[in-house]
Parts: sequence; structure tokens; C-alpha cells
Amino acid sequence: MVTSAFAYHAPTSVSEAARLLAEHGDEAKLLAGGHSLIPLMKLRLSEPSVLIDLGKIEGMSYIREADGGGLAVGAMTTYADLQRSDLVRSGAPVLADAAAQVADQQVRNLGTLGGSLAHADPAGDMPAVVIALNAELVTSSTGGHRRISIDDFFVDLLTTALEPNEILNEISIPALAAGSGSAYAKFGNKASHYAIVGVAAVVTVDGSGNCSGASIGVTGAGPTAVRASDAEAALVGSSLDDAAIDAAAGAAGNGIEFNEDVHASADYRAHLTSVYAGRAIRAAIANAG
Repeated sequence: MVTSAFAYHAPTSVSEAARLLAEHGDEAKLLAGGHSLIPLMKLRLSEPSVLIDLGKIEGMSYIREADGGGLAVGAMTTYADLQRSDLVRSGAPVLADAAAQVADQQVRNLGTLGGSLAHADPAGDMPAVVIALNAELVTSSTGGHRRISIDDFFVDLLTTALEPNEILNEISIPALAAGSGSAYAKFGNKASHYAIVGVAAVVTVDGSGNCSGASIGVTGAGPTAVRASDAEAALVGSSLDDAAIDAAAGAAGNGIEFNEDVHASADYRAHLTSVYAGRAIRAAIANAG
């Protein structure tokens, strides 16, 4: 099936893209890697009359050390770039590991971190990872810039806190605390590799072997990626023994309205959330060593 007719713009700067977005409003869609938007357009589930392609803008794809520590990642950075970046592997290894689990090589070569987050697919891998990394998102518009905490970003199914005139410009990832380990574990669809359930965990272990910090994101389970706050609370202050890990894993699905579809029932997703939370937490603890 072919798309409906649309006007195509390829701006060469963020300011030009922001101007076009403000000019065309709800009639416009931003194009990043295109792996989510183009299929929707072919199915006529999305019919923008204006397409603004961000691919010609220099300076939206980068990975660099941020001032004060941590990483700054441009929104047009591809999964493949994340996967092979030494900076990511040393500063936020779970991001590189999760990028390697996205779809296939062709998708990883073109799909972008910013596109994934802005699209907010409930089965996407990256949302859980940036939640676990406590990222902050930087936007651009004709009115200036805005910073959004990751905990305020994912609102509902395919819905984020981005305003209609905003472009996601950068993902800011704080430095991991000393003694931290991270991991991403998912039960993926065998055809698409989307996460039926995916869990990202960052666990900080102090000198006594106790948990001094935990950050856990869950994707695929409900209509949007969420922070597993109860699981985090179950870990912090514990000795990270099996009982504490099992308690945290059992709490990972608390508050989630589980999806139910042809791929998995709500009960099965609840079970998977507990199982994969346990796996991610144990792997993160092992990586902290």
C-alpha cells in the first residue's frame, strides 16, 4: 500500500525544522529513521500532509562526554552508532547492549534513539533503558529549549510530553555512580524482535555489598514504558540476597495495566515482567562486580 500525498521538506538546521513545524502544526510529522512512521503511513494509519525530514541536519547525530560527566547523545544517533561507541560502552553500557537487541542490522543502521523515544511505541526497547539511566531530554522549538525529566516524558500509548511544536534534540545521560552495574533483558517477538516485555536495570552496590541505589525501567508490559518504583524500593538498602531480588522482581509489575493481545495475555505479561526483572537485576549486580 502506498502513502497518501504529502509535501516533503528537508531542512538543514534545527531552527529551520522548528520553523517548519510551527508553520504547519498538526499537519506535519517529523521523520527520523522512518522505521515507525513510514509503515504507519503506508497503512494510512498516519496521513500527514507535510513531512519534515531531519536526516539532512548536521549536528543531530553525536555521542560525547557531557560537561560535568555523563553523556550527551544527539537524537538522530542510530542504534548502530550506540552499539559500537566506546563512550557508550564505558559510560552507559546498558544502552549499547539494548541497541544491539533492536530488530535487525538494517533497522539498527537507520533507526534512531530520538525517533524511538518520540514515537513511544509501548514495545520499544529504548524507553525502558533511558528510564533506568535517569536520562533528561532536551527539546528545541521556535520558542527556545526545554529539558524534560524522563519520568515526565512517557504519557500514554504513543504519547509523550513533547509539545506539537517541539523537536527532541538531545538525550542527556548522567554518569553512573561508582559501583554500578546495568543490564537489559527482554522476551522478544520472534519476528519483529519488539519487546513483549523488556526490563532495564541499574544497580549500585556499596563496599559492604549492599544496594545503595537502583533504577529500573519496564517496557512492553503496558501502554507505555514505566519506572518500577516498588522494585527499586525493595532493592535499596538490601543485601541483594535472593529474597531481596525475588521481592523486587515480584514488585516490578506493580501499577502496570498489562497489555493483552495476540502475542501475550495480560497474565502472561505480568509473569514475564517478574521473570525478566529478576534476570535484569541479577545481571546488573554481576556487572557491578
